[in-house]
Amino acid sequence: MNVVSTVDPRDGRRRATDLTETDESRLEAIAGQASGAARWLSGLGRLGRAEMLDAIAASLESHRAELVAAAETETGLSHARLDQELTRAALQFRLFGDVLRDGGYVEAAIDHAAETPLGPGPDLRRMLIPLGPVAVFGASNFPFAFSVAGGDTAAALAAGCPTVLKAHPSHPLTSHASAEAIGSAVRGLGGPDGVIATVYGEQAGRALVRHPAIRAAALTGSVGAARAIQAAIDERPDPIPFYAELSSVNPIVVLPGASADRADQIAEGLFVSFTGSGGQLCTKPGLAFVSSDPDGEHLVDALRGRVAASGGTVLLNERIRDAYESGARAFERAGAEVVARPVVDPGVGFTVAPTLLEVGLPGLTAEIADECFGPLMVVVRYRDVADLDAVLATVAPSLTGSVHLGPRDDAAVVRRLADVLAASSGRIVFDGYPTGVRVSWAQHHGGPWPSTNAVHTSVGATSIRRFLRPLAWQNAPEWILPEELRDEYTVIPRRVDGRLEFDL
Repeated sequence: MNVVSTVDPRDGRRRATDLTETDESRLEAIAGQASGAARWLSGLGRLGRAEMLDAIAASLESHRAELVAAAETETGLSHARLDQELTRAALQFRLFGDVLRDGGYVEAAIDHAAETPLGPGPDLRRMLIPLGPVAVFGASNFPFAFSVAGGDTAAALAAGCPTVLKAHPSHPLTSHASAEAIGSAVRGLGGPDGVIATVYGEQAGRALVRHPAIRAAALTGSVGAARAIQAAIDERPDPIPFYAELSSVNPIVVLPGASADRADQIAEGLFVSFTGSGGQLCTKPGLAFVSSDPDGEHLVDALRGRVAASGGTVLLNERIRDAYESGARAFERAGAEVVARPVVDPGVGFTVAPTLLEVGLPGLTAEIADECFGPLMVVVRYRDVADLDAVLATVAPSLTGSVHLGPRDDAAVVRRLADVLAASSGRIVFDGYPTGVRVSWAQHHGGPWPSTNAVHTSVGATSIRRFLRPLAWQNAPEWILPEELRDEYTVIPRRVDGRLEFDL
């Protein structure tokens, strides 16, 4: 068996771990355990699974010190950032506990037998049920919130789906420790092996999505990784859904009135947003459209000063470091000018310098408007707001689009820009920055390809929908129905004979 290694990006040293890549026999055992665990999760019911999710959140928090310490050595992210991310991970599990208790997510609907214009209609009852065991691929940039202890895991377990995690090679020890913390909570409730499991190695990841026990897969990662996973899924005799959150440029438009009103404040916000966490966030703004008038020049000058005075940042792994440096050079060759880049002693590890580039609106090409993962942003200078509509329509669709407006900016202009951004993004941000994704009922973290490959969100309450499928019961005896579809069960929202009913 191949030994799994880990690298500290702060010094670049590779170290062996006690973990090994998952072989075929171990994967087969994991898949079998997951299939058995599906029955246990179903038997818990909504309220039992809500209790399990609360216990998982508490377990993650009780192991906070060791989890954050492991992630620091494997990602180079700061203690404060990782501590906050672990809090978010726990919050996600608790949110889905609330989703389960609410019960509306099952979309329960009852049509009693009745006469219809087409004759006698049968009794029909419908709700969403678990898909079965699912595969989740951990993300490099979120060792907690989008990995083993992440939102995909929380949503899948809430839905009643055992979850097999493919650990990201950038943080195998963090993945292992996270799985242990979750597993201890499940065992504390009498749960079996297979509710959650982790596999290691690229071969294991491909074999996982080909396994007949797996009924869906989810990824937060690159377009290349998504294509590789989809290729493996395509080898199956039966297709399964695959939900991927991928590439995003997240354009920000700063209208002239906003520059006139608060140039320094916006400069600070842009700087923090594109350099925070080393610029390694899927919602990092890669393009900022700023007017060419004196107020816009003041904003860009302030931004240049912040970038020039900043220090180096450690990226997650060697591949990301190399892609960042290659991407910055490609932008320069395509005509973008470097206007601020601090001098940084690379030393050891994967340290890079934040980069601010600038280009005039006519010079914005597809190459410059591409995503560069890391602390890089391109300022695009425009003369007339009316010119932005056509240009924004050519920027690749993203998770987000943002608009900063001032008190004197024309409402019709703002509405037109919002319409353009709405056509190519999943979330429109006003007078703010796309980084920092709230975990809530109303959140939507998705967008048109290539930002995602589906219409679903990967953050927030409705992300549970990815791991459910509808099932209808026709003329079924009451004793065989799920309790949510029995006539006397009225504690969740349901649509009965066409009318929405709740809190009866």
